[in-house]
This record gives sequence, C-alpha cells and structure tokens, in this order.
Amino acid sequence: MIDLSPFPRIKLAQLPTPLQPLKRLSALLDGPTIWIKRDDCTGLALGGNKTRKLEFLMGEAQHQQAELIVTFGAVQSNHVRQTVAACAQLGFPCEPILSRSVDFDEDSYRLSGNLFLDQLLGATIHQVNPEDVKVTFRALLDRESRRVYAIPAGGSNATGSLGYVNCAREISAQVDNLGIEIKTLVHATSSAGTQAGLIVGMANETQPIPILGINVYEANAGHMESKVRQLATDVADKVGSAPIPDNLIQLNHEHRGPGYGLPTPAMIEAVTLVAQQEGVLLDPVYSGKAMAALIAMIRAGTWHRDDHVMFLHTGGNPALFAYHSIFQ
Repeated sequence: MIDLSPFPRIKLAQLPTPLQPLKRLSALLDGPTIWIKRDDCTGLALGGNKTRKLEFLMGEAQHQQAELIVTFGAVQSNHVRQTVAACAQLGFPCEPILSRSVDFDEDSYRLSGNLFLDQLLGATIHQVNPEDVKVTFRALLDRESRRVYAIPAGGSNATGSLGYVNCAREISAQVDNLGIEIKTLVHATSSAGTQAGLIVGMANETQPIPILGINVYEANAGHMESKVRQLATDVADKVGSAPIPDNLIQLNHEHRGPGYGLPTPAMIEAVTLVAQQEGVLLDPVYSGKAMAALIAMIRAGTWHRDDHVMFLHTGGNPALFAYHSIFQ
C-alpha cells in the first residue's frame, strides 16, 4: 500500500465519486456491462479529473508559501477552470496562460464554456499564440516580486499524479464492494497525469485493473507512450514504488481524429448516445473521444457479454457549450 500521507494535500474534491452501471447503453451495444466512474462529479466548479491532482498541487503550493499560481492550457482548458476555482477557494491570485492552439473557428469557442467560467472565477487571463507561451511566462516571472508556483498543463507532473494514485485505491475498494472483476479501465489521456497515477496506483493493489488510455492529444504515438512511461516512472520514484513494467503502458491511438480538440463523427455519436441513453453528459475533447473508442471496441467484440469494463469520466462538460454547433 502506497503511503500518501507525507505529501501536502488540501481537500478540494467530493470523494469518493460515484461508480455506476450504464445499463441502457450496455444493453443497446449488446456487450459487456459498462461501469462509469464519475470524476465529472468531483465538485469543484463543475468538477473533473484535475480536482484530484489539484489537492496535491495546491497543497504543495501552500507548503512552499506561494503567492501567485500560474498555469497553462488551451483556451477551453478544463484544467485551467478547476485551477482558477481552487485558487478562488483558497485565496490565491491566479494568472493562467491560455494558448490558441485549437483550430476551431466558432464564436462559442472563443467566448463561452470554460473561458467564460475562468473569467467569472476571477482569473487574470493571458491569451497568446502557441509560440508565445514560453515568452509570456518568462515575462511574467521577470516582472513578479511574488513567489510563483507554476502548475504544468493538465496538472500533470509527479505531484499532481498523486491524485490518481489515490483514485486507484478508491476504485479498487468500490470494485471489491461490488464483488465484480473489471477487465479494463478506459479513459482519455492527454497530458498523461491521470494515466500515470492510475498505473502506479493499480500496480500496488491486490487485484490490479488494466489501464487503457485513449490518446486524444499527441499525433505521434511514440511520443505519447514515452510521455506516459516517463511520468509513471517519476510517480513511482516519488512514492517509492517498484519500477513500472513496459507492458502496463497501454494506449489506443485510433480516436484522436484530425487533431486535439477537433470533432470526429464517432465522438459526436458517443456523446449523443450516452446523453440520450443514460442522461450523462460527456465532453467533446476528452471523454467523448474516449467513449467513442470504448464503443468501437465493444462493437469489435473485444470483451464478452458477461464481462465488466469501466469508463473513467474525466469531466470537461463546460466545453459542450463551446462546441454546441457541431451537435445541431
């Protein structure tokens, strides 16, 4: 059992998040029983997976007596929204640097969704082109007299990933209580922190669940695999765990589509199906593409009808408002 008590942590999330069956979707697909882990219900400014990471990141920031939080993301970043909300709750000023890195030319994308919530939550926002992110950050550091704590995109470093080491323990306890065996846990992976934390956490559980990350970000599959492997190694080192075998790094690269944050027909179908069959909202960038992958695998006969699979809902629902035109 990994001991997380030495690491500073601030309670931000409503835990444990629910684990529930998607009965109508499972029946419609005539496949295994699908369980959904509702990390869209973590409770911080409409929730999402970053809240778990921020418990440890903000704990470290407070421990280091930070006076200003800076973080990074795309214009519709879920991570930035949750970071700004955590800062509002804890009394930290926050200056996110948002990159115009997604080529989605809609007014709703530029004005609504997560960006509107960032503004409402009181962030001092810097919107820049992708090539100007580092220059903007350096300029901010040069002008600042306050102690700056910088959180990487997605909150995905060894500290943030501790949130998903803890989540693996939470999932294992819930599955044990249900008395079922989960064949695979499927989730969207981008900045790699969620997957790295789950891999390390599950590797230290009595009955580990295989983790399958659906790559929604990197065009280069090898880069994505290297990123997950390196971060999992960093997390294992941080918590004093045994090295992570390569066979635990499992990724699917077939559902990214034309680019990060760009819609696909399979994503639109998946978001619509889950909404209309289960009353559960997925997002267009992460969980929608991950669910599209899960549906495709079920249709391909990857699992038997009497199997159980789990889908980790990483949140991101505010982005639906930024992408509403694609569902009309």
